[in-house]
Amino acid sequence: MLNKKTIWELQDLLHKGEVKPQEIVEDVFQQIERVEERLGAYITLTKEFAFKQAEEAENRLIKKEGITPLTGIPLAIKDNICTEGVKTTCASKILYNFIPPYDATVIKHLKNAGSIMVGKTNMDEFAMGSSTENSAIKITHNPWDLERVPGGSSGGSAVAVAADECVGALGSDTGGSIRQPASFCGVVGLKPTYGLVSRFGLIAFASSLDQIGPLTKDVRDAAILLSVIAGHDERDSTSALIEGKDYTQHLDLEIKGCRIGIVKEIQGEELDKDVQKVIAKTINTLCDLGAEIVEISLPHLEYAVAVYYIIAPAEASSNLARYDGVKYGFRDKTAKNLIEMYCQTRSLGFGSEVKRRIMLGTYALSAGYYEAYYKKASQVRTLIKQDFMQTFEKCDFILTPVTPTPAFKIGEKVDDPLQMYLSDIFTIPINLAGLPAISLPGGFSQDGLPIGLQIIGPHFSEVNLLQTAYQIEQAINLNKKPKL
Repeated sequence: MLNKKTIWELQDLLHKGEVKPQEIVEDVFQQIERVEERLGAYITLTKEFAFKQAEEAENRLIKKEGITPLTGIPLAIKDNICTEGVKTTCASKILYNFIPPYDATVIKHLKNAGSIMVGKTNMDEFAMGSSTENSAIKITHNPWDLERVPGGSSGGSAVAVAADECVGALGSDTGGSIRQPASFCGVVGLKPTYGLVSRFGLIAFASSLDQIGPLTKDVRDAAILLSVIAGHDERDSTSALIEGKDYTQHLDLEIKGCRIGIVKEIQGEELDKDVQKVIAKTINTLCDLGAEIVEISLPHLEYAVAVYYIIAPAEASSNLARYDGVKYGFRDKTAKNLIEMYCQTRSLGFGSEVKRRIMLGTYALSAGYYEAYYKKASQVRTLIKQDFMQTFEKCDFILTPVTPTPAFKIGEKVDDPLQMYLSDIFTIPINLAGLPAISLPGGFSQDGLPIGLQIIGPHFSEVNLLQTAYQIEQAINLNKKPKL
């Protein structure tokens, strides 16, 4: 089955003319037909469009014109990234029939590279959640255990990659939404440095935190995808003045002498025992590779979740004010006047978690509370960023768990928002500081559930971050796949 192969394996076969893009797409859709009903990874499938793109990719390969590492590769796209002419819902009732009139910059990059779009994946509504249970469309199931969550908010993308329903995928990460589902589903998830990948066409949740990134079957594939989507975009005012590069260039280099920081504040009892074992084993692997282990301190780490849940909802309150039933999206047609239409449209159009965060954010920004909450949170955010900057003077990268536990059961935390929020405790600080971080499979729990490792780097250190992750991946050498 060609859909089980990686991007780089298929790239070699395609460029040699041993397989056609249509054959890969056929295998992908056969797998979707076989497992999708049980998993619920996709909101929208674009089968006809995918075969049309496959034909265009084949013409490129025959003519040997415009060929890239992604030419002929089927990819899935998270449903908060705008795709021209293809429904983009954010897994919300309020945008259920929204069809964007333009492509996000990352989609333009993928099209220019000759890749193929399989469909749009399920997610927590407006990317607000850690389990993909907040989708207004469906619940997505973890392919390793159908009774467990896949993580969120990019749960659909992670499941599609893990279950071979695509070859690679794009997600978005505001507080861990790429890395956490990657960890729960046993795939690789990369959150790039803030500003490295354009946010133009990404439907906003929290604009100072959101970042698009890849979910893939291995680290080399993540580097290939990042090489295509990264780079400056004048349409995104927060886009860094950095041109794209080949992020695969140093993967095979040794990491002997690399200094890896271990955070003393997160080595306590809050970690699941299986997660502790995987981290301990990884430290031994790093020592075998010749890396130097350094104990570090991030003294303001304990405030990260509180800071995030003031800043992110405040920005969401502002960003989601545009959904009022006037210009596009869902509108309540039973309202008798304008004010009633506004109120009922937003009450009926948004799910409970989105409404919770809008209310939290509106409260934090309201007169008399702004300085007590939002301003103070912004100041502590600066302290968290400074902690990381000082730490990177002592080490090159930081190793942490991605989550405190393996995937939890569907429904287990849905009625306890605080416990749900705490599942992102190790990923949130990275978004607050704008740093790059990667989640890669590190091992398994006693129940056979994947456990991810998080490697964090300084700003714009993706080349060396991917090199370090690749060397760890090769040393650990996990080849286990979910049985479906």
